[in-house]
Formats: sequence, structure tokens, C-alpha cells
Amino acid sequence: MSAIQSRQNPLVRHMKRLGAERSYRYENGEFLCDGLRCLREAAATDMVSAVFAVSELAEFRDLPITLVTPDILEYVSPLKNAQDVVFSCKIPSVAAELDPARQYIVLDGVQDPGNVGTVIRTAAAFDFDGVVLVNDCADAYNPKTVRATMGALFKIDVIQTTNDALEHAVSQGLHLCGAALTPTARDIRTVNLRGASVAVGSEGAGLSGAVLQMCDTTVIIPMSRNVESLNAATAAAVLMWQLKIEN
Repeated sequence: MSAIQSRQNPLVRHMKRLGAERSYRYENGEFLCDGLRCLREAAATDMVSAVFAVSELAEFRDLPITLVTPDILEYVSPLKNAQDVVFSCKIPSVAAELDPARQYIVLDGVQDPGNVGTVIRTAAAFDFDGVVLVNDCADAYNPKTVRATMGALFKIDVIQTTNDALEHAVSQGLHLCGAALTPTARDIRTVNLRGASVAVGSEGAGLSGAVLQMCDTTVIIPMSRNVESLNAATAAAVLMWQLKIEN
């Protein structure tokens, strides 16, 4: 099999656009991933639609592999330091309606793809039922988000939804705890949050007013007075760990 060398090849152009354009990803129902570790996770699903590699991959002989030159692989990858494999996957079908009986981590306006990807990875590690993204969070299928999940994107539901949908779940019994410095906020260690979902805002803006109103409890993470705040992904990890040790 000869390797593809032309940037004008239709599959090369398709893969390039998947990595570069959010609207194109959703129009086609596919997203771009990279790296052998991520491919191993994806290979356990039926989501892989195309694989670009610079050499034969005997480990993945059942996948649709296309050989490309290193230049093409670097061209297709939207990330610095392109790895030896770039591949596309189908965007999973996830129920849009939130289940009040499930436990979620809700991200509110967290726009950094690395933070969103790290939270997805951490939520999978702590066996949360899903990650909910509202209010202009980074795209779950942005290549930077995908890389930060380290394959966990294939192990947990990610729901990109609206405030109205979240509010409906709360009205149906979803217990939502917010991380926010409010007059009534309590030390996370002193509150019984068994089975609760938790909402985290961006480091700069915190929780939006709309999401804060949905929270029946607000908590803070105790820390040194010499530190103003935690990175959103770090704060989410601390909160998820605390919630899980109570279960």
C-alpha cells in the first residue's frame, strides 16, 4: 500500500477540517483524535471511522488504516508535536435529557479545552455518570480537549446542553451543589453531599447567575489565604474526590 502524499486527497481534506472546524465536526458527526493510547481506547468501541498512520499497525489490523507520509500527518494534526497516528471517530449519541438519579460534574463557561478535557478524564476516574457542559464551554470534541482526556472520552457520557435542560433536571430532583464563594457557602468537608452533582465555573468568572440559582447548596474548598483560587480542573478534581469518598 502506497502512502498518501497529497494535501488535495479528499480524505486528507476531510480529516484536516475535522480538526480545524467545530461546525464541520457536527455537520459530519465525527471528530479528530491522535495518539496510540487514545486509539487503543477507541478501538474497544465501534466509533473509529478512519486512521492515518505513517507505518503499518499490526495491533489494529481490524481498523480502517490509511498510510500517509509524515508531512501529511503533521499537516492534518491541528496540534503541535503531532504523534504517529491521527484518526477520526463518530461523535457518540448521548441522551440530551439529564437523569436526576445520576451524578454529574457540571462545567459552567469553562472555555479552556485542556481544563475541560482534564475534568472529563477525572470524572471517568471517579466513576461519575457524566460531564455536563453549559454556557459556552470548550467543545468536548476540540482536538485539544480530546487529547487532554487521554482516552477517557470513550468511557463517560459528555452532554453539551442548555441552562433550561439543566434547570429541568433540577426541578425533577437533581441535587446540584455549586462551588462558589457566597455568604452561605460551607466548607466542603462539613457538608454531606452523598449522590450530589457538582457545578464548577471558570477560574475568572465563577458560576453564572443562572446556574448558581439552581444550586441548593454552595461550598468552598479550604485553602491558604495566600492563594486566591484554584484552576477549574483542579477544583473540580478536589470536589469530585470529596463527593466520592462520601458515597
